[in-house]
Amino acid sequence: MAAAVGTRLERYREIASVLSRHGLSFIIGATGLERFEPASQEQSRASNPENLRRALEELGPTFVKLGQLLSTRSDILPPDYLTELAKLQDRAPAVPGPVIKRLIVEELGDLPDKVFASFQLKPLASASIGQAHLATLHDGTEVVVKVQRPDIATNIAIDLEILHTLAVRASRQWKLAADYNITGITDEFARTLREELDYTHEGRNAEIFAANFAGDDTIQIPRVFWDTSTTRVLTLERITGLKVDDIAGLDAAGIDRPGIVTHAVDAIAQMVFVDGVFHADPHPGNLFVEPNGRIGLIDFGMVGQIDETLRGQLADLFMALSRHDPDRMASALIALSSSKKSIDAESLRADLVGFIDIYRGKGLGEVDMGALINKLLTVLRHNRLQLQPSIVMLLRMLLMVDGMGVLLDPTFSLGDALKPYATKLALSKFSPAAIAKRLAAAGLEAAELGIELPDKIRKVFDVIDRNGIEVHLRASELDPLVARVEKVGNRVVAGVIVAAFIRGIGEIAVSDRKRFGSWSGPLMGIGLGASGALSAYIALTSRQRRRRS
Repeated sequence: MAAAVGTRLERYREIASVLSRHGLSFIIGATGLERFEPASQEQSRASNPENLRRALEELGPTFVKLGQLLSTRSDILPPDYLTELAKLQDRAPAVPGPVIKRLIVEELGDLPDKVFASFQLKPLASASIGQAHLATLHDGTEVVVKVQRPDIATNIAIDLEILHTLAVRASRQWKLAADYNITGITDEFARTLREELDYTHEGRNAEIFAANFAGDDTIQIPRVFWDTSTTRVLTLERITGLKVDDIAGLDAAGIDRPGIVTHAVDAIAQMVFVDGVFHADPHPGNLFVEPNGRIGLIDFGMVGQIDETLRGQLADLFMALSRHDPDRMASALIALSSSKKSIDAESLRADLVGFIDIYRGKGLGEVDMGALINKLLTVLRHNRLQLQPSIVMLLRMLLMVDGMGVLLDPTFSLGDALKPYATKLALSKFSPAAIAKRLAAAGLEAAELGIELPDKIRKVFDVIDRNGIEVHLRASELDPLVARVEKVGNRVVAGVIVAAFIRGIGEIAVSDRKRFGSWSGPLMGIGLGASGALSAYIALTSRQRRRRS
């Protein structure tokens, strides 16, 4: 324990020294690191963005990955910081062969040349967390074996603990840090980095994508070999081919580059709009093109998820943007945000009016989607509106796809490519099944409110009673209250009936079109008519009771 504490104190001193040497004393002050700052040392004369990038490089893997994350956050950082942080490279010297042998023995129980038919100790690539080695299984299958660096998990765990502490301090002392929820960003970063350290997580992700694209012969996902995989070693089928940004090689091989873009966009659309799970890091190093034109996708350590609720909120945003409606855009963006502070709705609306005016009258094919996304993120940053992590990952992925698409096909338009999918997503909100589902949910919420209301009222009166407050009412004064409660109760009942009828008839009509055919529409009308008649009957009988009383 003492050794761990000592290591943390040394790391605090190292962080303060590096920040001070690179002229970032404002960060030291905001994070409470003054007591660890050296008395005096020569400071860099470079710009703050460059100093930050150099400091992160010097502080090692955890901070490099944090910088790479921040380089995609146009909703938080200004362009000069984004440009500089984009230069960060996740590279590291190779781990020596004897150390790799020892790690394989620890994880797989024997030397590499026993576990595998062949194993190349010289790595294919070396990064901050691990490195990749070519190998062959005993059945002749060529594989890539990812091996994690020794002690990297322990070192990163210490850094993440320190980062959380610094983020909390900064949020207390620096309003801007609190407004942008720096603690939340740091904690989300820690969660994703811990997942990246567990290679079984990446293996499970690869299997999810393989299942989702099982029937698609344009996409290849590597197979996972679990017999030779652990949390620190991952064995995957080797994907061979040309890198997607090797234009000369693709042309020499006669590859249809626009066709590759079409397949890639179709795959991305399926991930986002159908599966709800997408590859969040499709940079050229993770995409290969095989001689037959099939796209090989690797590295599933960073994966984003878009659930049904988020897809609905994205549909709202697409519809508001297509209608040039700043009010609905503001509502959609607030729904997609994770900001906990109050939003200046008028300021956001004014910025969105200006944003919409830039693109008014232009078709999606005429719009630079990369520029549109960046301008929208600038609006969010100006209003200190922070998007949910999965939406940030989605936008980052779309920017990568846009850049790759234009590189492979200069006529490519991400807006045109995604328009059919976005339109389908928006219209899906108005399908009979979707409407029935929302109405049923609203009816259930109303019913729950009606059930919980008496208990909540009782609790209020209990509090009043405990504090010695008395309320005197005459019976005649209760009559209007009773009437209003009865009215609310009738509305709740009517809402539940309408929701139940619409949901039931809607699901029957939608799920069994073959049986009902052209009767699907009339069935919906019958359901609405019956539920409306029942609601009217409840209202009429209630009014008659009030008249008699």
